[in-house]
Amino acid sequence: MMLLIIGIFVTSLISVVGQAQIKAGDEFSGWKEGFLDIHHINTGKGESSFFILPDGTTMLVDAGATNRPKPRVTDARPNDSRSPGEWISRYILHFFPSRNEKKLDYIFLTHFHDDHMGTRSSEKKTSGGGGYFLTGVTEVGENIPFSKLIDRGWPEYNWPSPQVADHLDNYIRFVKWKMEKQGAVAEQFRVGRNDQFVLVNQPEKYSNFEIRNIAANGHVWTGVGNNERNHFPPLESLETSEYPGENQLSCAFRLSYGKFDYFNGGDITTGAPGSWRDIETPVGLVTGPVDVCVANHHAYYDAMGHSFLQAVRPRVHVILSWAPSHPSPSVIARMMSTWTYPGPRDAFSTNIMEATHTVIGSRIDDMKSRQGHIVIRVAPGGNSYMIYILDDSEENFKVTGVHGPYSSN
Repeated sequence: MMLLIIGIFVTSLISVVGQAQIKAGDEFSGWKEGFLDIHHINTGKGESSFFILPDGTTMLVDAGATNRPKPRVTDARPNDSRSPGEWISRYILHFFPSRNEKKLDYIFLTHFHDDHMGTRSSEKKTSGGGGYFLTGVTEVGENIPFSKLIDRGWPEYNWPSPQVADHLDNYIRFVKWKMEKQGAVAEQFRVGRNDQFVLVNQPEKYSNFEIRNIAANGHVWTGVGNNERNHFPPLESLETSEYPGENQLSCAFRLSYGKFDYFNGGDITTGAPGSWRDIETPVGLVTGPVDVCVANHHAYYDAMGHSFLQAVRPRVHVILSWAPSHPSPSVIARMMSTWTYPGPRDAFSTNIMEATHTVIGSRIDDMKSRQGHIVIRVAPGGNSYMIYILDDSEENFKVTGVHGPYSSN
């Protein structure tokens, strides 16, 4: 037993020392087996996160490409010479783990908004044969083969009602083409399950790894087995105008690796206490405390409510921002206040616009980072993690900030 404890201690020490060797100015090193890497990719036009799981399984969560005009959005990163989908593809391919075929194991959409999946425009490039435009996730899926695609709406894409949206129609054509012509698999996100996103290479080596599906379409995991319940009232009791919006329908998940926990809830929102429109609170209560939390709805005014924050009380906040309203002044104050929940916490953002800084002031100055790709690297076993900021102004992937080690809770 003593030898086992010593072995675990030495392994953890080597992992921490190995991570600490990366310093500002270095080119960020590639993934190694046993580590968990989470890359929050900044194009300035939406959300996109690339995961390399401990056995090399790969997962893309969202690939946004909004075309909203200035001054409502940040500048394109690194620049506007390529589309967001192309920049995301190049980033993924640069950091892809070594294997014979560069193929994503999972593509996962949290919900159907353009800053998470891409907008459709006649100016966009078209696919070689599928009849769909290349934008956001469809462009990444065109550039990089993938095995499985998971979203909240497959196969009917009509809940809570049929949606009339060019970008969703374009995406559905993409999904059908990839299934029919290239053998991709599509599935609906299954709330409560921990066996939909699984390690595909060496799962037996990492029994302490799990992705738990927390919520989607108003259904929330109960915390018991794979059971879930419907938080929303029956649709027949509502007028069509009262139906939940797309943000409220977002998929939410918790990733766990040993002691390390990470949460991403797409754009779920808060609401009046006790109201069914507050999907954040039940999601937070069943998720429980996490080490890292991606801010819901970009830390916009309608998200990151008191009850949610008190339930998840993250050590690290990651704000994936692309607009001057990200974060909202009252929300960032709530996130950073020890009146909300006790203990230290750090905040990182992919973009903070100067207009946002002017309005918010010192709360922005207190953030650990306000610009760049945000990479979380969790040590083998999950006991500690580092956070690295990468230069997003060009493709040199130089480290501009090093933070940690943080101890997983």
